[in-house]
Amino acid sequence: MAKVQLKNAIKRFGDIEVIHGIDLELEHGEFVVFVGPSGCGKSTLLRMIAGLEDLSEGEVHIDNNDVTQSAAVDRGIAMVFQSYALYPHMTVAENMGFGLKMNGVPKDQIKEKVDKAANTLQLQQLLDRKPKNLSGGQRQRVAIGRAIVRDPKVFLFDEPLSNLDAELRVEMRLQIARLHKQLDATMIYVTHDQVEAMTMADKIVVLRDGLVEQVGSPLELYQNPANLFVAGFIGSPRMNFIEATLSASNGSNSDVTIDNDLTITLPFDSTKAAVGSKVTLGVRPEDLNNEHGDFELPLSVDVAERLGGTTYLYGNCCGVANFVVQRNGTDPTTTGEQVNVAVDAKKTYLFDANGIAF
Repeated sequence: MAKVQLKNAIKRFGDIEVIHGIDLELEHGEFVVFVGPSGCGKSTLLRMIAGLEDLSEGEVHIDNNDVTQSAAVDRGIAMVFQSYALYPHMTVAENMGFGLKMNGVPKDQIKEKVDKAANTLQLQQLLDRKPKNLSGGQRQRVAIGRAIVRDPKVFLFDEPLSNLDAELRVEMRLQIARLHKQLDATMIYVTHDQVEAMTMADKIVVLRDGLVEQVGSPLELYQNPANLFVAGFIGSPRMNFIEATLSASNGSNSDVTIDNDLTITLPFDSTKAAVGSKVTLGVRPEDLNNEHGDFELPLSVDVAERLGGTTYLYGNCCGVANFVVQRNGTDPTTTGEQVNVAVDAKKTYLFDANGIAF
Protein backbone atom coordinates (compact mmCIF):
# COMPACT_ATOMS: atom_id res chain seq x y z
CA MET A 1 0.00 0.00 0.00
CA ALA A 2 1.47 3.36 -1.09
CA LYS A 3 0.95 5.15 2.18
CA VAL A 4 3.05 8.27 2.83
CA GLN A 5 4.00 9.41 6.33
CA LEU A 6 5.95 12.40 7.56
CA LYS A 7 7.16 12.22 11.14
CA ASN A 8 8.34 15.47 12.75
CA ALA A 9 9.71 16.62 9.39
CA ILE A 10 12.00 19.64 9.79
CA LYS A 11 13.95 21.49 7.12
CA ARG A 12 16.58 24.14 7.73
CA PHE A 13 18.58 26.19 5.29
CA GLY A 14 21.54 27.22 7.38
CA ASP A 15 20.15 28.70 10.59
CA ILE A 16 16.73 29.37 9.08
CA GLU A 17 14.06 26.74 9.74
CA VAL A 18 11.47 26.70 6.96
CA ILE A 19 9.55 23.49 7.79
CA HIS A 20 8.67 23.21 11.45
CA GLY A 21 8.10 19.63 12.62
CA ILE A 22 5.29 18.47 10.34
CA ASP A 23 3.44 15.22 11.00
CA LEU A 24 1.25 13.91 8.19
CA GLU A 25 -0.30 10.59 7.24
CA LEU A 26 -1.53 10.20 3.65
CA GLU A 27 -3.43 7.02 2.81
CA HIS A 28 -3.06 4.79 -0.24
CA GLY A 29 -5.03 6.01 -3.24
CA GLU A 30 -5.69 9.49 -1.86
CA PHE A 31 -5.39 12.61 -3.96
CA VAL A 32 -3.76 15.02 -1.51
CA VAL A 33 -3.21 18.69 -2.30
CA PHE A 34 -0.69 20.89 -0.50
CA VAL A 35 -2.02 24.43 -0.79
CA GLY A 36 -0.94 27.77 0.57
CA PRO A 37 0.52 31.15 -0.40
CA SER A 38 3.91 31.52 -2.04
CA GLY A 39 6.73 30.83 0.40
CA CYS A 40 4.65 28.68 2.77
CA GLY A 41 6.87 25.59 2.24
CA LYS A 42 4.59 23.40 0.12
CA SER A 43 7.11 22.73 -2.69
CA THR A 44 9.91 22.19 -0.16
CA LEU A 45 7.76 19.63 1.64
CA LEU A 46 7.04 17.84 -1.64
CA ARG A 47 10.76 17.77 -2.49
CA MET A 48 11.48 16.29 0.94
CA ILE A 49 9.07 13.44 0.17
CA ALA A 50 10.68 13.00 -3.26
CA GLY A 51 14.20 12.88 -1.85
CA LEU A 52 15.27 16.04 -3.67
CA GLU A 53 15.71 17.85 -0.34
CA ASP A 54 17.30 16.22 2.71
CA LEU A 55 15.46 16.39 6.01
CA SER A 56 17.24 18.27 8.78
CA GLU A 57 15.29 16.17 11.28
CA GLY A 58 12.45 13.67 11.16
CA GLU A 59 11.48 10.78 8.88
CA VAL A 60 9.73 10.04 5.59
CA HIS A 61 7.97 6.68 5.14
CA ILE A 62 6.61 5.43 1.82
CA ASP A 63 4.78 2.13 1.56
CA ASN A 64 5.58 1.54 5.27
CA ASN A 65 9.33 1.76 4.59
CA ASP A 66 11.62 4.41 6.08
CA VAL A 67 13.07 6.15 3.01
CA THR A 68 14.56 9.15 4.83
CA GLN A 69 18.08 8.24 3.76
CA SER A 70 17.12 6.70 0.40
CA ALA A 71 17.96 8.36 -2.91
CA ALA A 72 15.08 9.77 -4.94
CA VAL A 73 15.46 7.03 -7.55
CA ASP A 74 14.92 4.33 -4.90
CA ARG A 75 11.73 5.75 -3.37
CA GLY A 76 9.23 4.48 -5.94
CA ILE A 77 7.99 7.96 -6.82
CA ALA A 78 7.54 9.87 -10.06
CA MET A 79 7.46 13.65 -10.17
CA VAL A 80 5.85 16.06 -12.63
CA PHE A 81 7.28 19.57 -12.52
CA GLN A 82 5.96 22.99 -13.48
CA SER A 83 8.44 22.93 -16.37
CA TYR A 84 7.69 20.17 -18.88
CA ALA A 85 11.44 19.42 -19.27
CA LEU A 86 10.95 17.50 -22.52
CA TYR A 87 13.88 16.68 -24.79
CA PRO A 88 13.29 18.79 -27.93
CA HIS A 89 15.09 16.37 -30.29
CA MET A 90 13.04 13.36 -29.18
CA THR A 91 9.54 12.34 -30.21
CA VAL A 92 6.71 12.05 -27.72
CA ALA A 93 7.20 8.28 -27.54
CA GLU A 94 10.95 8.66 -27.01
CA ASN A 95 10.43 11.27 -24.29
CA MET A 96 7.95 9.06 -22.45
CA GLY A 97 10.16 5.98 -22.65
CA PHE A 98 13.56 7.60 -22.08
CA GLY A 99 13.73 6.90 -18.36
CA LEU A 100 12.90 3.23 -18.93
CA LYS A 101 15.52 3.02 -21.68
CA MET A 102 18.19 4.43 -19.34
CA ASN A 103 17.24 1.77 -16.78
CA GLY A 104 17.78 -1.01 -19.33
CA VAL A 105 14.15 -1.99 -19.82
CA PRO A 106 13.70 -4.08 -23.01
CA LYS A 107 12.34 -2.23 -26.06
CA ASP A 108 9.15 -4.31 -26.30
CA GLN A 109 8.27 -3.54 -22.66
CA ILE A 110 8.98 0.16 -23.20
CA LYS A 111 6.67 0.22 -26.22
CA GLU A 112 3.94 -1.58 -24.28
CA LYS A 113 4.13 0.84 -21.37
CA VAL A 114 4.31 3.93 -23.61
CA ASP A 115 1.34 2.75 -25.70
CA LYS A 116 -0.70 2.09 -22.56
CA ALA A 117 0.10 5.53 -21.09
CA ALA A 118 -0.58 7.22 -24.43
CA ASN A 119 -3.98 5.54 -24.60
CA THR A 120 -4.80 6.72 -21.08
CA LEU A 121 -3.77 10.30 -21.89
CA GLN A 122 -5.19 10.38 -25.44
CA LEU A 123 -1.75 10.85 -26.97
CA GLN A 124 -1.89 7.98 -29.48
CA GLN A 125 -1.93 10.30 -32.51
CA LEU A 126 0.98 12.38 -31.20
CA LEU A 127 3.62 9.73 -30.48
CA ASP A 128 5.76 10.63 -33.51
CA ARG A 129 5.66 14.40 -32.98
CA LYS A 130 8.40 16.53 -31.47
CA PRO A 131 7.62 18.81 -28.47
CA LYS A 132 7.78 21.97 -30.64
CA ASN A 133 4.73 20.71 -32.53
CA LEU A 134 2.63 20.29 -29.37
CA SER A 135 0.41 22.68 -27.43
CA GLY A 136 1.11 23.46 -23.79
CA GLY A 137 -1.56 21.05 -22.61
CA GLN A 138 -0.22 18.27 -24.83
CA ARG A 139 3.32 18.81 -23.53
CA GLN A 140 2.07 18.59 -19.96
CA ARG A 141 0.30 15.32 -20.78
CA VAL A 142 3.55 13.96 -22.20
CA ALA A 143 5.31 14.90 -18.96
CA ILE A 144 2.60 13.07 -17.00
CA GLY A 145 2.90 10.09 -19.36
CA ARG A 146 6.64 9.95 -18.66
CA ALA A 147 5.74 9.55 -14.98
CA ILE A 148 3.02 6.94 -15.61
CA VAL A 149 5.27 4.52 -17.52
CA ARG A 150 7.44 4.11 -14.43
CA ASP A 151 4.54 2.55 -12.47
CA PRO A 152 5.43 4.56 -9.35
CA LYS A 153 3.98 4.00 -5.90
CA VAL A 154 3.36 7.74 -5.52
CA PHE A 155 2.87 10.54 -8.06
CA LEU A 156 4.14 13.99 -7.07
CA PHE A 157 2.96 17.11 -8.94
CA ASP A 158 4.68 20.46 -8.35
CA GLU A 159 2.36 23.19 -9.71
CA PRO A 160 2.09 21.41 -13.08
CA LEU A 161 -0.57 23.72 -14.54
CA SER A 162 1.00 27.10 -13.76
CA ASN A 163 2.26 27.63 -17.32
CA LEU A 164 -1.12 26.99 -18.95
CA ASP A 165 -3.84 29.47 -19.85
CA ALA A 166 -7.16 29.44 -17.97
CA GLU A 167 -9.04 27.17 -20.39
CA LEU A 168 -6.22 24.62 -20.55
CA ARG A 169 -5.91 24.64 -16.76
CA VAL A 170 -9.53 23.55 -16.46
CA GLU A 171 -9.05 20.84 -19.11
CA MET A 172 -5.89 19.48 -17.47
CA ARG A 173 -7.51 19.58 -14.04
CA LEU A 174 -10.18 17.22 -15.35
CA GLN A 175 -7.56 15.04 -17.06
CA ILE A 176 -5.55 14.62 -13.86
CA ALA A 177 -8.69 13.91 -11.80
CA ARG A 178 -9.76 11.22 -14.29
CA LEU A 179 -6.22 9.83 -14.30
CA HIS A 180 -6.29 9.46 -10.53
CA LYS A 181 -9.50 7.42 -10.75
CA GLN A 182 -8.10 5.20 -13.51
CA LEU A 183 -4.75 4.48 -11.86
CA ASP A 184 -6.01 4.23 -8.26
CA ALA A 185 -2.67 5.75 -7.27
CA THR A 186 -1.54 7.94 -4.41
CA MET A 187 -1.04 11.47 -5.72
CA ILE A 188 0.35 14.52 -3.94
CA TYR A 189 -0.22 17.81 -5.73
CA VAL A 190 1.20 21.24 -4.90
CA THR A 191 -0.61 24.43 -5.88
CA HIS A 192 -1.18 27.98 -4.66
CA ASP A 193 -4.59 27.95 -6.36
CA GLN A 194 -7.32 27.03 -3.87
CA VAL A 195 -9.78 26.38 -6.73
CA GLU A 196 -7.52 23.58 -7.98
CA ALA A 197 -7.30 22.25 -4.44
CA MET A 198 -11.08 22.32 -3.89
CA THR A 199 -11.95 20.68 -7.21
CA MET A 200 -9.32 17.94 -7.28
CA ALA A 201 -8.48 16.84 -3.74
CA ASP A 202 -9.69 14.05 -1.51
CA LYS A 203 -7.67 15.68 1.25
CA ILE A 204 -6.27 19.22 1.46
CA VAL A 205 -3.29 20.20 3.57
CA VAL A 206 -3.29 23.98 4.16
CA LEU A 207 0.19 25.33 4.86
CA ARG A 208 1.43 28.68 6.14
CA ASP A 209 4.99 29.65 7.11
CA GLY A 210 6.17 26.03 7.21
CA LEU A 211 3.33 24.82 9.44
CA VAL A 212 0.15 22.86 8.77
CA GLU A 213 -2.86 25.05 9.53
CA GLN A 214 -5.53 22.41 8.86
CA VAL A 215 -6.02 19.03 7.14
CA GLY A 216 -9.35 17.79 5.82
CA SER A 217 -11.61 17.21 2.85
CA PRO A 218 -12.48 20.24 0.70
CA LEU A 219 -15.96 20.54 2.23
CA GLU A 220 -14.63 20.12 5.78
CA LEU A 221 -12.25 23.03 5.30
CA TYR A 222 -14.92 25.12 3.57
CA GLN A 223 -17.63 24.49 6.16
CA ASN A 224 -15.50 24.26 9.31
CA PRO A 225 -12.30 26.31 8.95
CA ALA A 226 -10.11 26.07 12.02
CA ASN A 227 -8.98 29.67 11.94
CA LEU A 228 -9.10 33.00 10.12
CA PHE A 229 -6.32 32.05 7.73
CA VAL A 230 -8.03 28.90 6.45
CA ALA A 231 -11.40 30.65 6.32
CA GLY A 232 -9.94 33.42 4.17
CA PHE A 233 -7.90 31.10 1.96
CA ILE A 234 -10.51 28.45 1.14
CA GLY A 235 -13.44 29.76 -0.88
CA SER A 236 -13.73 32.04 -3.90
CA PRO A 237 -14.45 34.90 -3.54
CA ARG A 238 -12.85 34.86 -0.10
CA MET A 239 -14.86 35.14 3.10
CA ASN A 240 -15.80 38.63 4.34
CA PHE A 241 -14.48 39.56 7.80
CA ILE A 242 -15.95 42.20 10.11
CA GLU A 243 -14.29 43.27 13.37
CA ALA A 244 -16.64 43.15 16.34
CA THR A 245 -16.81 42.96 20.13
CA LEU A 246 -18.16 40.09 22.22
CA SER A 247 -20.92 41.69 24.33
CA ALA A 248 -22.51 38.60 25.96
CA SER A 249 -22.38 34.81 25.95
CA ASN A 250 -24.71 32.26 27.52
CA GLY A 251 -23.03 29.11 26.22
CA SER A 252 -25.12 28.19 23.21
CA ASN A 253 -25.35 31.73 21.81
CA SER A 254 -23.16 34.82 21.69
CA ASP A 255 -24.07 38.47 21.32
CA VAL A 256 -21.67 40.41 19.10
CA THR A 257 -21.63 44.17 18.59
CA ILE A 258 -20.56 45.72 15.28
CA ASP A 259 -19.74 49.42 14.81
CA ASN A 260 -20.70 50.05 18.45
CA ASP A 261 -24.40 50.16 17.58
CA LEU A 262 -25.50 46.91 15.89
CA THR A 263 -25.77 43.93 18.23
CA ILE A 264 -26.54 40.53 16.75
CA THR A 265 -27.01 37.06 18.26
CA LEU A 266 -24.97 34.21 16.77
CA PRO A 267 -25.18 30.44 17.48
CA PHE A 268 -21.66 30.03 18.95
CA ASP A 269 -20.39 29.03 22.38
CA SER A 270 -17.83 31.72 23.20
CA THR A 271 -17.71 31.24 26.97
CA LYS A 272 -13.92 30.73 26.82
CA ALA A 273 -13.53 34.32 25.64
CA ALA A 274 -13.96 37.33 27.90
CA VAL A 275 -16.93 39.64 27.39
CA GLY A 276 -15.59 42.82 25.83
CA SER A 277 -12.86 41.01 23.87
CA LYS A 278 -12.36 41.50 20.16
CA VAL A 279 -13.82 38.91 17.81
CA THR A 280 -14.18 38.60 14.03
CA LEU A 281 -17.43 37.84 12.27
CA GLY A 282 -17.07 35.91 9.01
CA VAL A 283 -19.66 35.51 6.26
CA ARG A 284 -19.20 34.12 2.77
CA PRO A 285 -20.35 36.14 -0.27
CA GLU A 286 -22.43 33.22 -1.58
CA ASP A 287 -24.39 33.09 1.69
CA LEU A 288 -25.69 36.64 1.20
CA ASN A 289 -28.17 35.92 -1.58
CA ASN A 290 -31.29 35.60 0.56
CA GLU A 291 -34.14 38.09 0.79
CA HIS A 292 -34.71 37.33 4.48
CA GLY A 293 -32.31 36.62 7.33
CA ASP A 294 -31.79 36.89 11.08
CA PHE A 295 -30.25 40.35 10.74
CA GLU A 296 -29.21 42.84 8.05
CA LEU A 297 -25.94 44.57 7.23
CA PRO A 298 -25.76 47.88 5.34
CA LEU A 299 -23.77 47.84 2.08
CA SER A 300 -22.71 50.89 0.09
CA VAL A 301 -22.17 49.49 -3.42
CA ASP A 302 -19.04 50.71 -5.24
CA VAL A 303 -19.06 48.24 -8.14
CA ALA A 304 -21.65 45.83 -9.54
CA GLU A 305 -19.80 43.18 -11.52
CA ARG A 306 -22.10 41.21 -13.85
CA LEU A 307 -20.82 37.87 -15.12
CA GLY A 308 -24.00 36.55 -16.72
CA GLY A 309 -25.28 33.91 -14.32
CA THR A 310 -23.77 35.64 -11.30
CA THR A 311 -23.48 39.23 -10.10
CA TYR A 312 -20.91 40.35 -7.53
CA LEU A 313 -21.52 43.50 -5.50
CA TYR A 314 -18.39 45.15 -4.04
CA GLY A 315 -18.64 47.92 -1.51
CA ASN A 316 -18.23 49.16 2.04
CA CYS A 317 -19.98 47.35 4.88
CA CYS A 318 -19.50 48.17 8.56
CA GLY A 319 -16.17 49.82 7.83
CA VAL A 320 -14.92 46.94 5.65
CA ALA A 321 -13.82 47.98 2.17
CA ASN A 322 -14.20 45.51 -0.71
CA PHE A 323 -16.95 43.63 1.08
CA VAL A 324 -18.36 41.12 -1.46
CA VAL A 325 -21.94 39.96 -1.95
CA GLN A 326 -22.79 37.27 -4.49
CA ARG A 327 -26.19 37.51 -6.17
CA ASN A 328 -27.84 35.89 -9.16
CA GLY A 329 -27.23 37.33 -12.60
CA THR A 330 -30.55 39.19 -12.78
CA ASP A 331 -29.95 41.19 -9.59
CA PRO A 332 -30.86 44.82 -10.40
CA THR A 333 -28.54 46.51 -7.87
CA THR A 334 -26.33 49.17 -9.46
CA THR A 335 -23.20 51.12 -8.54
CA GLY A 336 -23.84 53.80 -5.90
CA GLU A 337 -26.85 52.14 -4.28
CA GLN A 338 -27.27 51.66 -0.55
CA VAL A 339 -28.72 48.21 0.19
CA ASN A 340 -29.37 46.07 3.23
CA VAL A 341 -27.90 42.57 3.02
CA ALA A 342 -29.83 39.82 4.82
CA VAL A 343 -27.68 37.38 6.83
CA ASP A 344 -28.62 33.91 8.10
CA ALA A 345 -26.95 33.60 11.52
CA LYS A 346 -26.47 29.85 11.02
CA LYS A 347 -24.26 30.57 7.99
CA THR A 348 -21.84 32.85 9.81
CA TYR A 349 -18.46 32.14 11.39
CA LEU A 350 -16.93 33.59 14.55
CA PHE A 351 -13.26 33.81 15.49
CA ASP A 352 -11.59 34.89 18.73
CA ALA A 353 -8.91 37.55 19.15
CA ASN A 354 -6.23 35.02 18.11
CA GLY A 355 -8.11 34.07 14.95
CA ILE A 356 -9.26 30.65 16.24
CA ALA A 357 -12.76 29.54 15.30
CA PHE A 358 -15.37 29.17 18.04
